[in-house]
Amino acid sequence: MNILGINAYHGDASACLIQNGQLVAAVEEERFTRIKHWAGFPAQSIRYCLQVSGISAADLDRVAVSFNPKANLNRKLLFTLQKRPSLSSLLDRFSKQSKSASLKQQLADACHCQPEDIRAPIHALEHHTTHLASAFLVSPFEKAAILSIDGMGDFVSTLAGAGEGNHLEYFSRTYYPHSIGYLYNAITLYLGFPAYGDEYKVMGLAPYGEPEYVEAFRRIIYPKEDSFELNLDYFTHHEQGIAMKWDNGAPYVEPFHSPELEKLLGPARQPKSELTSKHQNIAASLQTVTEEIIFHLINRLSDRYPCENLCLAGGVAMNSVANGKITQNTAFKNVYIPVGAADNGTCIGAAFFVWNQILKQPRNFVLNHAYWGSEFTEEECLLALQSHNLQPKHLEREALLHQVVDALCEGKVVGWFQGRMEFAARALGNRSLLADPRRSDMRDIINLKIKFREKFRPFAPSILEEKVGEYFEINEPAPFMEKVFKIRPEKRELIPAVTHVDGTGRLQSVSRTTNPLYWDLINTFAQRTGIPIVLNTSLNENEPIVRTPTEAIQCFLRTNMDVLVLGSYYVERSDMKS
Repeated sequence: MNILGINAYHGDASACLIQNGQLVAAVEEERFTRIKHWAGFPAQSIRYCLQVSGISAADLDRVAVSFNPKANLNRKLLFTLQKRPSLSSLLDRFSKQSKSASLKQQLADACHCQPEDIRAPIHALEHHTTHLASAFLVSPFEKAAILSIDGMGDFVSTLAGAGEGNHLEYFSRTYYPHSIGYLYNAITLYLGFPAYGDEYKVMGLAPYGEPEYVEAFRRIIYPKEDSFELNLDYFTHHEQGIAMKWDNGAPYVEPFHSPELEKLLGPARQPKSELTSKHQNIAASLQTVTEEIIFHLINRLSDRYPCENLCLAGGVAMNSVANGKITQNTAFKNVYIPVGAADNGTCIGAAFFVWNQILKQPRNFVLNHAYWGSEFTEEECLLALQSHNLQPKHLEREALLHQVVDALCEGKVVGWFQGRMEFAARALGNRSLLADPRRSDMRDIINLKIKFREKFRPFAPSILEEKVGEYFEINEPAPFMEKVFKIRPEKRELIPAVTHVDGTGRLQSVSRTTNPLYWDLINTFAQRTGIPIVLNTSLNENEPIVRTPTEAIQCFLRTNMDVLVLGSYYVERSDMKS
């Protein structure tokens, strides 16, 4: 049984394939197009998934898509009659509906076949049900409360529910125009971060400020019964829609706050202008109030469905700072947030929704690692190096680990390219840049040499799973870098390069089971230094994470990275012929 899952015509377009209930491949289209958060139809991702599984489009049994223009139709009609939104925003919605009508043709084009060759029925699924499925159906829990919090999908921003076995049930929806994701997006744009997906920059900026504007934000968003409401005086999206560009490129969103917001908080910051303490304080206030609303939603869900287990998904579930505080601020003891909690992961949710909920198959898969993408042979790595006139050393496993640790201890920045590429936003040890976390200057070195990014953004610690409790105040696994925890005060000065200004770290706990090579590398570093942690950031430079050996080499050559490791091949910049 082959089920193809697709997230299309939205940011982070992606595809996955499951066979007999087991995930075999998952990838985002941005890794092929090299345009961050690419939106459109994920044709190359689909071809990759079919290739990995060794099938053609004719072999597909089901196709699942993570949006349904017919969902919540009554609500849409009621809103249109009451609010009379602008013609342009209505045309935008009709355009998406017409695209969904031609899905089979798009799929046939992607697979280089005729539409009649595709016999699989296509399931158009409500966006937030696929978020819930992506969180629960691949979780380790037999039963759990589930919450999806997003910008907007199929006219809904938030869906609370529960899962038991292979069945989902839904409790409450929060409808357009009320959305925490929209609030965070609006303030991100107001603060002068214009790129789609820049919310994580505001989250990184927040610890530098004080929550001076909390009361102002409590006028903008506030709890209401099981949910919350936006004060629409501060926004324009409910009247004018949001000016978005989605087609076959990087998504782009125009600011949508009203003049009332600038009366409340002052004039919006222009991109690239100075970041002041006021901007830091606004970011801190936004983060504080966002956490209040998230904990309100979770606590009300806990009242409705008492259980120790919580699954969380949706774009707002990428707020790793809030995620790290859930067990302290709610009744839940175990929190599962899948890799690809944002819209990229809805392709996985859609496929498993069909397998478990529609076909009523028992659950037999847990998503416990991220390595579902492209893989390259040793020979392909060597040919790519030779084609760039690089002369690498070929090292056996033990020698390679010690050579890399030598480089890290010398203060070198190492590009580490191994195995299958990670799915979703974060490099987790297969397409990573690694460095020594003990060096207080390492953040500046990486920003200066390679990343060319804002100084306030933190770098992540990859830590041996067994050592989390020794270095962090909370001893929970975080395999997908999905939670931020406080670093123990006595450990902070030992790992300054991965300690954020507020004493926290967005950790990745590394399991010997799911990534034995990366675990061994960190363990070798620990044996040498006493520190079971390396600094990990993504192997890229203002682009999507690299996919191929050639992309890794090009990144190495155009930046000042010191070392590149492709599989078992090791090359240093100092070895290069001038």
